Amino acid sequence: MVATTQSLEQLCINSIRFLAIDAVEKASSGHPGLPMGAAPMAFVLWDKFLRFNPKNPHWFNRDRFVLSAGHGCMLQYALLYLTGYDSVSLDDIKQFRQWESKTPGHPENFMTEGVEVTTGPLGQGISNAVGLAVAEAHLAARFNKPDCNLVDHYTYAIASDGDLMEGVSNEACSLAGHLGLGKLIVLYDDNHISIDGETELAFTEDRMKRYEALGWHTQFIEDGNTDLEGLEKAIANAKAVTDKPSIIGVRTIIGFGSPNKANSHDVHGAALGKDEVSATRQELGWEYGEFEVPEDALNHFRKAVDRGAQSEQEWNQVFEQYKSKYPEDANNFQQLISGQLPAGWEDALPKYTPDDKADATRNQSGAVLNALSPVLPGLLGGSADLAPSNKTYVKSSGDFQKGAYENRNFRFGVREHGMGAVCNAIALHNSGLIPYGATFLIFTDYMRGALRLSALSRAGVIWVMTHDSIALGEDGPTHQPIEQVASLRAIPNLAVFRPADGNETSGAYKVAVERAANNPGAPTLLCLSRQKLPNLAGSSIENAAKGGYVLSDSEGTPELILIGTGGEVELCVNAAEQLRQEGKKVRVVSLPSWELFEAQDEAYKESVLPKAVTKRVAVEAGTTFGWCRYVGSEGAVIGIDRFGASSPGGVALKNFGFTTENVLATAKNVLG
Repeated sequence: MVATTQSLEQLCINSIRFLAIDAVEKASSGHPGLPMGAAPMAFVLWDKFLRFNPKNPHWFNRDRFVLSAGHGCMLQYALLYLTGYDSVSLDDIKQFRQWESKTPGHPENFMTEGVEVTTGPLGQGISNAVGLAVAEAHLAARFNKPDCNLVDHYTYAIASDGDLMEGVSNEACSLAGHLGLGKLIVLYDDNHISIDGETELAFTEDRMKRYEALGWHTQFIEDGNTDLEGLEKAIANAKAVTDKPSIIGVRTIIGFGSPNKANSHDVHGAALGKDEVSATRQELGWEYGEFEVPEDALNHFRKAVDRGAQSEQEWNQVFEQYKSKYPEDANNFQQLISGQLPAGWEDALPKYTPDDKADATRNQSGAVLNALSPVLPGLLGGSADLAPSNKTYVKSSGDFQKGAYENRNFRFGVREHGMGAVCNAIALHNSGLIPYGATFLIFTDYMRGALRLSALSRAGVIWVMTHDSIALGEDGPTHQPIEQVASLRAIPNLAVFRPADGNETSGAYKVAVERAANNPGAPTLLCLSRQKLPNLAGSSIENAAKGGYVLSDSEGTPELILIGTGGEVELCVNAAEQLRQEGKKVRVVSLPSWELFEAQDEAYKESVLPKAVTKRVAVEAGTTFGWCRYVGSEGAVIGIDRFGASSPGGVALKNFGFTTENVLATAKNVLG
């Protein structure tokens, strides 16, 4: 047993450890090992370096902290409580992992103030940290002056072995190295243990050399358990390196202090057990009861309240000086970070009539982005190496690159998943930025984890996905989406749009921008065509915002309803015209967004799709899965329930039955 007389620093570090131990033990669930091992580095970071105000978690110029190793979330909850955040009380600590608790099993930004991003799926948090650093760099380049640093904060992350194993982190960290994000500092908890056992089973490369090759500044601390001075020096050194991101490898012992389970996977993801908790208390000389924090330690941690208030006050003084010297820039800055959209921004959205030439909705999307960029100063983004195909390049700005962070066009490279995590974090920086990220619709499969977290985290991102069906043509089934739209519609809180023409594309962007600007925000995903589509009579920005609407109709109650999305709405319009000539009463419904349509009141939905009209045909160039909710047992769906084929797009559409003739024949069959 170690001596019971402990230094103030050890009291603080052990307070973190035992809050984690006791919370996990009470819940009989959780990951105590990481907080026990990482407590020293976290204490040094939060006590010596991190600038934050516990009483105003949303203070703009706070440093951002990301616990990428989200399974060790009791580390963060303990720090939030100890430093005086109102969002986490001792009772909240005792409710760890319980129903509707503010201390859920992994950090959730929308549940707990002080948590910047939702982490847990490994690799996402460190990738989010890249996005937070990108947001800081962009805003600093736009607003800072030689005599006034208005935007000046760091992004810190604690990452685990698992974070560095996941591919998404390599994508994002490669981009960070290329961009030279000098205010990004990662502490790597190198404890050599994962759930399977020692990392030697699967993870043996030299991680520091890998990050050096990615363009990062690297350091290594041999003893992260006790070398507090070394940790402090390493972080200070990292802050001194301004032209590249930094990673500090910190060798720790997982479950430090547990005499029988430390340095093993037994302490990774399960409570220690009553006997081992007692043994750990004895080993670390901890004389305090469950959830008890020594007064000296708590008083020291709570100094963060006054320190944070002073930091915010000092920044407010800087801002006052900035406003007096640079009033126009100050107004623009305030407008941006307020999250309020500029008045009349939607007037810039392009509008179309049937006389306007047919065009691909990806081209119309590009026109929208270029129209909105001058009136939405927070709009920025780019493509995963597909800007010429996605049509996402904004002509009014240059490329966001090292030394040119003020620009708004991002070159993400072939890094879909990393792009997704970076865009999420730009949105969650909470500074009025509205990011968009683009690739082919088929490659949403490569970034599914980030897309799901976008919806879960309520990140206001606009996802621009082009080449939305077999109509993309010759690239064939590897590139032709079939099941993707249906699977994306299954993600809660994600609005999926498949616009049929220019007005619906503009309408989709109107909804997407408004959803992004809400607090909290929400993501929107656009599925855009490669092939040209006509601009339809009856479409409008306002109608598209309802998710579904009557595009054309016959007088009286319809006998048949044709429902389409995207490029297939035109087929419904053509078939309806022929059926009407034969005396049939036919309604055409465009349904660009199921989610928005379902959000309408029952009266509106009934007015568009009356329950009494059971003869229905849905047409969409993708899987038929899910369409039963709209066509019922008496209807039919024209879709594709197999992979596509390599051929010109028009040939593929014809051979898969996406023709006016097939819609007409199917409709007649349904009518009997």
